[in-house]
Amino acid sequence: MSTKDPSKLEIRIRGLKKAFDSNRVLNSIDLDISKGEIVAIVGGSGCGKTVLLNHILGQLKPDGGQVLAANHETDAAPLVDMAKVDEHELGLIHTHWGVVFQKNALFSGSVMDNMALWLDEIKNLNADEIKPIATSALESVGLPITDDFLSLPVSDLSGGMAKRLAVARAIAMSPNVIFYDEPTTGLDPASAMQIQDLIVATHSDKRTTVIITHDKDLLKRLKPRIIMLHGGYVYFDGTLDEFEKSSSEFIRPYFDLMVSLQQRKTPVL
Repeated sequence: MSTKDPSKLEIRIRGLKKAFDSNRVLNSIDLDISKGEIVAIVGGSGCGKTVLLNHILGQLKPDGGQVLAANHETDAAPLVDMAKVDEHELGLIHTHWGVVFQKNALFSGSVMDNMALWLDEIKNLNADEIKPIATSALESVGLPITDDFLSLPVSDLSGGMAKRLAVARAIAMSPNVIFYDEPTTGLDPASAMQIQDLIVATHSDKRTTVIITHDKDLLKRLKPRIIMLHGGYVYFDGTLDEFEKSSSEFIRPYFDLMVSLQQRKTPVL
């Protein structure tokens, strides 16, 4: 499921290790993610999914091993070591990424404030440039673009609308890679289905999609490559069909727990 051609890689991870005090979370992760792939990272509570994501994003430094990511600032998009880039280069890499955080991470203020902040601070766009990009992204996720809605405080949004706004904010960046951290956890079935639709609609062969999830329905809709973490390693790397049919003593109990993990209101990683 991996590739040896660096030009086709979006992310390459080799021997990644991370511990917090005496708790070894990642023992030795090896993983390649190719450009244009849809990858779902799954696994039980505490298996290191979010720790892995934070290393990819450059928010954590590994105890050992490497996380390499494509730098789309250049046409060749060479792989760079995320632990060695300086703050400026990390910022440039992030301009080509979109992230939908687990709890949305919306800022206080209005809908438009949230749509504008990254486009202003990361893309360095002015207000006249920002508004058409913001409204186009909001329309694409089925949210209104009226002045009343744009000025609405995000605290007044429902859970489903807040998640849509988080997706709109991410895709407004026109990212080469989009990361979703448990995008449907805790949502009602109708809202979860709408977010699943958005993930399908926003993926293309020119965009890499990486999703941390427990959502069986999402997996069935997207049929992504599935990576399961267990014991600090990549325990499974394969298709949904292979995952569902597995008789593994570790996969079966997790597979049976996925519905309850998905329905909980407070995500636990």
